[in-house]
Amino acid sequence: MNDERKQWLSRAPNEALSKKLGIIAWVITALVLILVGLMRRPELQIPLPEGVSLSFLPPFHAGVNAVAALVLIGALISVMKGKIALHRKFILAAMGLSVLFLLSYVAYHFTSSDVKYGDADLDGILSAAERAAVAGTRPTYLVLLISHIVLAGVSLPFILFTFIAGWTNRFAAHRKLARWVFPMWLYVAITGPICYWMLRPYYG
Repeated sequence: MNDERKQWLSRAPNEALSKKLGIIAWVITALVLILVGLMRRPELQIPLPEGVSLSFLPPFHAGVNAVAALVLIGALISVMKGKIALHRKFILAAMGLSVLFLLSYVAYHFTSSDVKYGDADLDGILSAAERAAVAGTRPTYLVLLISHIVLAGVSLPFILFTFIAGWTNRFAAHRKLARWVFPMWLYVAITGPICYWMLRPYYG
C-alpha cells in the first residue's frame, strides 16, 4: 500500500456529517425525480421566445455524457494506482458534469417536444436502404434507452451515497458501494451518447 493511500485511510470517519449529507441526498433525489416526471407533461411545457431554439442541447448532452464516461474511467485508473487525490478530482469533475447535464437536460425537456425513434419523416434525408437499417435497430434502441433511464434513476441516490461515504472518510462503505454503483454510473454515461447517436436522424 503506497503512502498516499495509507494517509487517506488513516483519516477518521465523520459519521455525523455523513448522516446530514445522507438526508440532503434523499431530498435531492426526490426533487430530481419530481422534475423529471413533470417535464414529461406536455401541459407544463414552457414556450420559448420566437426564433429561440435549444436544438443544440441534445448533442451537447451526448458530449457531456461522453466526457463524464472518460472522467469516470480516469477515476477508476487513478484509485487502482493509489492516487487518491487525483481520484477525488476526477470524481468531483464527474459530479460537476452530471449536475451540468441534469440542469441542461431539464431545461431542454421543459421547453422542447420529445423526439421519438421512428416518428420523423425521413424521406429526402435518408435513402430507402438507410431507413430500413435504422428501422431495424428500434429494438436495440429501446433496450438501451429503457436500461439507461432505469439505471439513471436507480443509481442517482447511490451515486450520492457513495460520494458522501468517500467525502466523510467512510472508506469501507465507499468501496462496498462503489463496486456496483460505479459500473451503473459508467453504463449510464456511455449509453447516453449511444442513444443520442441512434436517435439523431429523427431530429430532422
